Amino acid sequence: MVEVARQLETKQQSPVVHDYDAMLARARDLVPRLRERAAATEDMRRLPAETERDLHDSGLFRILQPRRVGGSEFDYVALVDFAEEIARGDASVAWNLGNLGSHHWMLGMFPEYAQNEIWRRDPDTLIASSFIFPAGRATRVDGGYRLKGHWPFCSGVDPSQWSMLGGLVRDSEDAPPEYRIFLVHRRDYKIIDTWDVAGLRGTGSNDVEIDDLFVPQEMTLAVADIGGGPTPGSTVNPSPLYKLPVFALFAFVLSGAALGNAQACLDDYVAETRKRASRYNLNQLAGLQSVQIKVGAASARIDAARLLMRTTCIDAMLDAAHGRIPDMQERTRYRRDGAFSVNLCTEAVTDIFKASGGGGLAKGRPLERQFRDAYGVNAHIAFSFDMAGSNYGRVAFGLPSENPTL
Repeated sequence: MVEVARQLETKQQSPVVHDYDAMLARARDLVPRLRERAAATEDMRRLPAETERDLHDSGLFRILQPRRVGGSEFDYVALVDFAEEIARGDASVAWNLGNLGSHHWMLGMFPEYAQNEIWRRDPDTLIASSFIFPAGRATRVDGGYRLKGHWPFCSGVDPSQWSMLGGLVRDSEDAPPEYRIFLVHRRDYKIIDTWDVAGLRGTGSNDVEIDDLFVPQEMTLAVADIGGGPTPGSTVNPSPLYKLPVFALFAFVLSGAALGNAQACLDDYVAETRKRASRYNLNQLAGLQSVQIKVGAASARIDAARLLMRTTCIDAMLDAAHGRIPDMQERTRYRRDGAFSVNLCTEAVTDIFKASGGGGLAKGRPLERQFRDAYGVNAHIAFSFDMAGSNYGRVAFGLPSENPTL
């Protein structure tokens, strides 16, 4: 164990720090650069190489990586806080930061063999994912699984060397499937360029495909093993961070992108409106009560969303630290609150967009991109309040949860 840790330390590349405020300052310093590159990022439909390098050089990809391999190992709320800061510059970058950064956290729950297989070679390695489990089909074989499938929405897959791919394992046609995650090297899957969309254009969320692949048992993880409490990785990563219920808290991997995007949208609008006059009567727009009300409502929604996101993450960490595993009602509440808070952010951006008039439609303005990105985030299934809210209601009424990953 000591030898493995020593090898990992010598391979550390990014200047990771353990001071939360100092790392947040690094994220904040990147915002002007990300804004300047936003148009190019959209045109490329993935993160530019300079942006990837900035995120590596700052250590931001490694905010939830175990300290034993050189990561910051911040509390789970970091996913919200750091994505919010980065999204003030570009929501696509924040989306990839949350996604790729969270996979260092999840890898810390895999068997030690899988962690060493990836981090011993390069602790900066990026890992993409697609957790659309029905897209993958697997069968048990001696020593592991045979995996095949076609997975959509694999954000940040192009610069990643590995991917976490969800799949269903069926022992027989009549038996219920087991939900399992498979770690696959990029040489073993095909990347299909499909990502040409209206919102979050720069996330490079392409498809991946596998015809037939053997995946060793040690490079897989059952969803049932990451529902809260000790995991296969707890022997080397004992922190409460690696005992959180992964898919119950899944919305907060991505919700910070919506939060920072909405805050940037509001800040931009307020700054611009302070000096704008109506084209019809030359009155100052800032003096109109209707405009003031919209700013008040949007800011209240954003502040409420931030409070809900951060409180949920902080409370979940406290529970994990005390060895408390949330019951199904609480897990569905996490999903409910994740969806509700992002919907608040989308509503805030919508209010601002309506208040902006025809000028908000101008292509190339930050507001036009922020509006598209807000709805791009909200399109993710994790933020469907119809699904999250109804499942919470089901469990409240004593019915079984409809989300098999909880």
